[in-house]
Amino acid sequence: MFGLTAKVTKGLSPNSVLNCDDNSGAKKVVFVGVKGIRSSRARRNPRAGVANLIVVYVRTGKRELISKKHLAVITRQKKEFRRGLERVKFEDNACVLVNDDGLPVGTEIKGCVAREVAERFPKVVTIAQAVV
Repeated sequence: MFGLTAKVTKGLSPNSVLNCDDNSGAKKVVFVGVKGIRSSRARRNPRAGVANLIVVYVRTGKRELISKKHLAVITRQKKEFRRGLERVKFEDNACVLVNDDGLPVGTEIKGCVAREVAERFPKVVTIAQAVV
């Protein structure tokens, strides 16, 4: 995983509800944890921001996806973060389901994607409508 050019504030904590923007069949997902993060401090919750690989479970969507754990990439977050001298924030929290290799499960993304996702996950951005 590569470093980012922006200073992304980690705006999502466990049990946050995100919209699933791809056409994989999931509509709402719940953030469970961050992939590869194990906190050594007692009672410290893992937090995540744009372009982080997270573990989610599907709350609403297709029957075969519900209540199963999946990997996802955060594409948008409400909490503003710094990109150079400007600040960026979106209207909602959104993610895209991916497999273990970082390839998207769906074939298209309905909304826009942050530029930081393009730096870490270029295959996700190829199916996106717009990059902001």
